[in-house]
Amino acid sequence: MELDPLILSRIQFAFVVSFHAIFPVFTIGLASYIAVLEGLAFKTENPVWVKLSAFWTKVFAVVFGMGVVSGIVMSFQFGTNWSNFAQASANFLGPMLSYEVITAFFLEAAFLGVLLFGRDKVPAGMHLFAAIMVATGTFISSFWILSANSWMHTPAGTEFRDGAFFVTSWSEAIFNPSFPYRFTHMVLASFLTGSFVVAGVSSWYLLKGREVEANRKALSMCLWLLLVLAPTQAVVGDFHGLNTLEHQPTKVAAMEGNWETSRNVPLLLFAIPDQENQTNLFEIGIPSMASLILTHEWDGEVPGLNEVPVAEQPPVAIVFWSFRIMVGLGLLMIAFAVTGLILRAGGRYWRTRWFLQGMRFMSIAPFLAVLSGWFVTEVGRAPWLVYGLMTQAEAVTPSLTGGMALFTLIGYVVVYALVFSAGVYYLMRVLFVGLEDQHGEHDHEAERPARPFSAAHVPFEYADDNQTNPARQGGH
Repeated sequence: MELDPLILSRIQFAFVVSFHAIFPVFTIGLASYIAVLEGLAFKTENPVWVKLSAFWTKVFAVVFGMGVVSGIVMSFQFGTNWSNFAQASANFLGPMLSYEVITAFFLEAAFLGVLLFGRDKVPAGMHLFAAIMVATGTFISSFWILSANSWMHTPAGTEFRDGAFFVTSWSEAIFNPSFPYRFTHMVLASFLTGSFVVAGVSSWYLLKGREVEANRKALSMCLWLLLVLAPTQAVVGDFHGLNTLEHQPTKVAAMEGNWETSRNVPLLLFAIPDQENQTNLFEIGIPSMASLILTHEWDGEVPGLNEVPVAEQPPVAIVFWSFRIMVGLGLLMIAFAVTGLILRAGGRYWRTRWFLQGMRFMSIAPFLAVLSGWFVTEVGRAPWLVYGLMTQAEAVTPSLTGGMALFTLIGYVVVYALVFSAGVYYLMRVLFVGLEDQHGEHDHEAERPARPFSAAHVPFEYADDNQTNPARQGGH
């Protein structure tokens, strides 16, 4: 069997990006949460906020390290697997990636050291400032990366001539038509991810009766935030969908599994897309609902996939089902946020065992939703790399062979497996110890970190089963 370098390069980039994406989407939200905790600690001098901040800063450090290691190779792939694209887009993407490193990564890396190791070595105000700078750096980083990615979907401010993109307006290129919606959507997704992870971990500790006061406060904060964020994300997603309908109608058609341009299009809850025959084998839907959602009119016209040649259609089944997984998880997030509000009566939200167990499992939901959303976004753009201007086939490295692409793909899988295993190992050490280690009674000088991840090097011993467990009282 002949190995196709284009297919293998697409699989490789999809693997690397999917693996990397779960880390920044968590650290962006977590960095802001840590900054809030540091602000509360600075204002109230309550040791509970200090304890929570110290714990989650350790988690942030491990995840940040995994994100850096997993993401640094992505830029290399532009040169190794997509050299035609790298050369053509260098006038725009080159400066954009440089801006991200100079304005964001350096800021995060510098102040993360102060945040991690400077609590007893710098004034409290400086420590708070470091937390704010780390959070700011994550936002700046997401700004540049999402602007560059959005430009590939809705290219603006450039003209394509002689095989290269030339910038005609930096403001139009950076703030391209889809960028505001993608940036807002991703930032909210990051806050949702951070909130659900903190809520899930806090719920696990409450089930074990560990550090009840601190984890109750953390869970309460997250539930209030989720009550606002989850419905807001649905509204922003609607605006994002309308923007996509305007600029990438074929992607929307694939998301809806709609083959013929028509009115009164049903919202398909289930279908089996048959791209070869340009139809769905089986459908269950709500009449006219897709037209209402996409056009805000019952009889609104929804574009069909048959508007473009088959060669320009994305893989419909992947886009169709990824979109439904993302939406389904979003609705589940809203349901848990509302349930948390209902259980606030009598403080049941932190005593009700089934709810705490549910929040534990929901901690992985935003990661799955983010990955599903990225599949919709990136696979739905195929076969274009720069929408309407450069295809993936035109962008791939001409000299790349299938064997070379397979070799690097296997290499990335192996290396990333090692990175992930090491990261999870250290992360579990931090989580198993929990907040009991955050008392500040040990010798900081004797434990000054001397190697990567050493800030997370803590003993496994912890107490849980012998402590009083409020979650097991009262029959809940």
